[in-house]
Amino acid sequence: MNTTIIIKVVPQAGKQKLWRDKGGIIKCALKSAPEKGKANNELIGYLSSLLGVPKKAVAIVRGETDRTKTIAFETKLSAPQILEKLGLETQTAFTQ
Repeated sequence: MNTTIIIKVVPQAGKQKLWRDKGGIIKCALKSAPEKGKANNELIGYLSSLLGVPKKAVAIVRGETDRTKTIAFETKLSAPQILEKLGLETQTAFTQ
């Protein structure tokens, strides 16, 4: 199953955190700077650890050099299961 989610990244935040803002946008704070792929690698590692899947199961499919990224998950988990593991309750950020 391949599900995608749109995330707005906040690099150099000093901590890792995933949340949904008041407007419903999913945001992810990262420690790394947005240079030489560091923040992208941290994002993939962070999301894969939250889901308990290998890093190769998480990929940036759009927005590698942008703060708004489309992330694809290649996993047997359903969209609701992914949301639950990420701590996000609604499905509005998912695209199929």
